[in-house]
Amino acid sequence: MFGLGKLFHYAFDAVLISAFLAGVRRSTGLTPALALVPNKDVRQLLRSYLELGEYTFDFAVVFFGRSSSFERKR
Repeated sequence: MFGLGKLFHYAFDAVLISAFLAGVRRSTGLTPALALVPNKDVRQLLRSYLELGEYTFDFAVVFFGRSSSFERKR
């Protein structure tokens, strides 16, 4: 039913969404209200998911910062 390619595709999409949320958090300070999640285990899972996005976002910033194809403008 689920192929390995489809599973990889969904996992990649989930990481992209998490990295997007990390970017929103960094630029605006807005973050999902995890305190509203009643289940402690689900809340911890969501916290870990958002931390994965933070790691991915940081990795992308370092990767693009070292590339000659990108320049920093402020």
